[in-house]
Amino acid sequence: MLVGPRYPRHSSGWAAMLKHLKAQAGLRVLDVGPTSPTNINFLTGLGHSVYMADLVHEALACDWSVPPAEEGGTPGFDTERYFESNLNFGDRRFDVLLLWSTLDYIPTQLIQPLVDRFHESIVPGGKILALFHTKPSGPETIYCRYHLGDTDEVEMQESAPHPVLRAHTNRNIEKLFSAYSNYKFYLAKDNVNEVIITR
Repeated sequence: MLVGPRYPRHSSGWAAMLKHLKAQAGLRVLDVGPTSPTNINFLTGLGHSVYMADLVHEALACDWSVPPAEEGGTPGFDTERYFESNLNFGDRRFDVLLLWSTLDYIPTQLIQPLVDRFHESIVPGGKILALFHTKPSGPETIYCRYHLGDTDEVEMQESAPHPVLRAHTNRNIEKLFSAYSNYKFYLAKDNVNEVIITR
């Protein structure tokens, strides 16, 4: 559920991704977050196919736990059941993934399996736009939906009161995406790193 007003945020990462989207035709785009009619209309208007997946809400709203491997251990996360429910797109593979700040909010046990699943789901040379908080608290860490437009700004709108569960350094990000071929970092002024990652 989206709440509150939208407010603009400059995004160098989105500006670079927009240039890529305008230079190509007929791409398959996976946009992560609550459904945004604005994004669907904008991306289809550029001639691309759009798929949505609200990964944060689903990861936090349902019980995906599995019993611990040993008595007294930590419960695991049922990644296969989660993927079947939330990332089941058949044989489709994607050219672009708009991941936003998803990895800052989901349970730790899901992060690397999700990054690995994306590696399987994105075509070679495909691109991911991801945002990462550099601080674990503060007003800029509100979980938001990012709405797209034809400028270097995205409109942010509060989505749900999910707290940031972790902050990421550049080294953390490179390690998470070590199977990918390239990263380009964009440093923003609001304690958020933007990265375009190439499969």
